[in-house]
Amino acid sequence: MRPLEGIKVVTFEHAIAAPFCTRQLADLGARVIKIERPGTGDFARNYDERVSGLASHFVWTNRSKESLTLDVKQAQAIEVVHRLLANADVFVQNLAPGATQRLGLDYDTLSKRYPRLIVCDISGYGLNGPFRDKKAYDLLIQSESGFLSITGSENQPAKAGCSIADIAAGMYGYTNILAALLERGRTGRGKHIDVSMLESMVEWMSYPLYYAIDGQSAPQQAGASHATIFPYGPFKAGDGKTVMLGLQNEREWKSFCETVIQQPQLQTDERFSTNSRRAKNRGELTELILAAFSSLSAAQVIERLDAAGIANARMNDMQAVWDHEQLAARGRWTKVQTPAGEIPALYPPGVAPSEAPFMGGVPALGQHAESILHELGFDDSQIHAMRELGTI
Repeated sequence: MRPLEGIKVVTFEHAIAAPFCTRQLADLGARVIKIERPGTGDFARNYDERVSGLASHFVWTNRSKESLTLDVKQAQAIEVVHRLLANADVFVQNLAPGATQRLGLDYDTLSKRYPRLIVCDISGYGLNGPFRDKKAYDLLIQSESGFLSITGSENQPAKAGCSIADIAAGMYGYTNILAALLERGRTGRGKHIDVSMLESMVEWMSYPLYYAIDGQSAPQQAGASHATIFPYGPFKAGDGKTVMLGLQNEREWKSFCETVIQQPQLQTDERFSTNSRRAKNRGELTELILAAFSSLSAAQVIERLDAAGIANARMNDMQAVWDHEQLAARGRWTKVQTPAGEIPALYPPGVAPSEAPFMGGVPALGQHAESILHELGFDDSQIHAMRELGTI
């Protein structure tokens, strides 16, 4: 039995944050019914065509779900929603601010009718406050949360290469829903969860915030290097390949000098005798490290780092990650179905393949409309009429 087997989730979702949240629930066995606009669906379906004509964002965040199309401006569509909610456990939405209130699907309204229902609202800035109605996308929240101010190189801010603000909000939605299900098991009552992308990202920014507390300077933009620990970041070897390495303490600095760059005299060099001094003089130390690495291949540098007990990594591209020997050795890849055929998918982190996580298919738009409506008591003639009216 999967952990969330028997849990029913109804979701009005688009883009990334809410779909990523509900996909985690689906992985654990929850039944997730995704309500989409007829004709167009979740706009993330059309971000690109990289996966045999399907969008890469969409296939990532929407496996194991059922797709039901509904035009919620029509009264019969709202009737369908309420039939779904009558025995649902969780309702998740990330529509535009105020949309669920206009539809009568906000927590205050729903909780009176369905007291056991857990409602999770995911938005850019939260359901109140002066920024409530402001549009929010991942890059904008990366900027608003201060993330861009410490990421990239000096005077060249850089966004994260994946949707970290959406991911952060989605994961806080997921974990809060799990906690609410546990709480409901004790109290019998549902709960309202209000997750904002801004607050999720600011939580992730707590280290640089504390570093800059009381008006102190913020961490410098340091590219792929660490802003405050050195050496910690990318260094080129003699073959032109990049090795990522990181030192955490003085014991490792001693081992690095002796075994890796083979210059033991640097251990007592006043310029580099503490982490703060190494960070302050990183330019001089970088030159010394690159000179030591210039006669070595990346593989030889890694061999020395491993011998010295220094943490290191290769700078892999996407193809190297697809082919990563560690993921293969641990059996972390499986296949899922899509409207365009099978694609590889990573098992959920922390869940063993033997535990049979629900790795269901990525749904076509409206793929499950008829089966869901039949389940709710609508007959073929009623479903046909709904199609004619554009309700589904």
